[in-house]
Amino acid sequence: MLPPPDSAPDPQPDEPVQCSAKGCRADARHVLVWNNPRLHVPGREKTWAACDQHLPTLSEFLGTRGFLRRVDPLEQ
Repeated sequence: MLPPPDSAPDPQPDEPVQCSAKGCRADARHVLVWNNPRLHVPGREKTWAACDQHLPTLSEFLGTRGFLRRVDPLEQ
């Protein structure tokens, strides 16, 4: 099982977004939009960033719990 991602400060506008997977420093290419219905109101959207390598495992982690809403391309 994949541990929850590291929390990181918001990147500066000119800095690349890093993958949210624990210990990963790769540039993110995807945004996983999720919501925990037990904790968040329906319209609240939380996000994790994912590189190509960690997209499947982060998606599975959220999807198994019913939290994953969609995966969007990262637009920088």
